Amino acid sequence: MPKKILKRYMPDRQRIREIKSLEFLGEKLHAPNLWHLNRRSVSRAFAVGLWAMYTPPLPWQMVIAAILSIYFDANVPLAVALVWITNPLTWVPMYYFAYLVGTWVLGLDSFTFTEFSSFFSIETAWSLGAPLLVGCFTLMNLGAVLGYFSIRWLWRRSVRQHWEFRKLRSKPLNSHYLVNLSYRAYRKLLHLHHADKL
Repeated sequence: MPKKILKRYMPDRQRIREIKSLEFLGEKLHAPNLWHLNRRSVSRAFAVGLWAMYTPPLPWQMVIAAILSIYFDANVPLAVALVWITNPLTWVPMYYFAYLVGTWVLGLDSFTFTEFSSFFSIETAWSLGAPLLVGCFTLMNLGAVLGYFSIRWLWRRSVRQHWEFRKLRSKPLNSHYLVNLSYRAYRKLLHLHHADKL
């Protein structure tokens, strides 16, 4: 189930409380409904987190994710954690990709990756102007839409597989049943059984 996987990697409440830049949100940040793990809150968290992740280089992406989570009733720790996909190790390739998307949309010439990486920093990013902003805006919205609908689809698929496994598990696995079971269905049963143990 998605809940088991997400719980394993999500930051807990204490870690979120220790983020100083989020202190101004006070008790709003700790409303119980912002910590639930269900299809609605998780899909919204992915939309919020992937949107805030590509915000043009700013030091307060976590703040944006937390505020949007409160507004859209999304899972706060998940949305805040997702913005860390952009970090000091990934900034250059990710923002270069955004810059390329922007130059493609605007029909402009672009720097090579070597040229881009030689001068890019959070301080100099704004000097890239429209190509970076357009690229970031395009990827922010694309990421939010893809994240939202992908999670909803994966969640439904996981729930459906779980129910299928429960149906299969309720049937006796005698030799007659196994002989009549197709190879594909049997492999699916084994896969579901393995997934249920995780």
